[in-house]
Amino acid sequence: MGQALGATQLDDRWDGGLLGPEQASIAERWLESPQLVADLSWGITDTKVLRVQSAAGQVIIKAGGPENHHLAREIKAHRAYTRPLVEDGRSARLLHADPGANVLVMEYLEGRLVEGTEAEHETGIYAQAGEALRLLHRQESRADDTYEARATAKALSWLDRKHRIDPAVEQEARRRLAEYRPAPVDVVPTHGDWQPRNWLLHRGELRVIDFGRFDFRPAATDLCRLAVQQWREHPALEQAFLDGYGEDPRSSPVWRVDLLREAIGTAVWAYLVGDEAFEDQGHRMLRGALDCW
Repeated sequence: MGQALGATQLDDRWDGGLLGPEQASIAERWLESPQLVADLSWGITDTKVLRVQSAAGQVIIKAGGPENHHLAREIKAHRAYTRPLVEDGRSARLLHADPGANVLVMEYLEGRLVEGTEAEHETGIYAQAGEALRLLHRQESRADDTYEARATAKALSWLDRKHRIDPAVEQEARRRLAEYRPAPVDVVPTHGDWQPRNWLLHRGELRVIDFGRFDFRPAATDLCRLAVQQWREHPALEQAFLDGYGEDPRSSPVWRVDLLREAIGTAVWAYLVGDEAFEDQGHRMLRGALDCW
């Protein structure tokens, strides 16, 4: 049995103790004398995002604990589905990955986050975002007979967890989900969190980060967060996005349920991790989704 590292020992490590000991050792072998530049982690989950100077230049290291499933999704995305984005200069290239240790290394992308800047309200950015999403989605499409039932069951399981959703709202949400009759749908490779907080802008070019929610889903699900945030008050942004994407993948009956399931997951997850602002957004999304009926 090894001893836990003390504060002094952690401070002596190149990563300042931000990675697990095995993860730090693996990254050191990959990168040769890495030096920590900045900790870019959000701090809400245990995912670590480090900007690191290596012998070959700056890179991004992402790592998580053994129960963190986002790294496995991100590795899967980069190994099989980000190539069109990488080749178009819209995403980072995966350099190293160890799924067993839950750690990966990617190219560092220059740019600033679109969220919170003037670019968040520029139609040209949304046209680029639509074009980029089309590159991701169009790679593969498959019929899935069980996706809708699984997604609805997951939404109900979120409601079974601890949350602060108003009981009357919860009751109506459960009723709408129970009434829904799932049917087969086509699913494509999706990002899962397609919005300005995961877009970088560099010299006018949009770049996409964070594939930690990657999975095969209906294409429309990647529009949920934009629809309830940036597009609500600015329909021109929505139209620019759809022009870039080339079509509107939403269909009315399923779209209502997409929004409802997304709202439930947002409200409950945000409560569980203590993100009150995101939880408030989840409650607004819930009210908006139920108003669609």
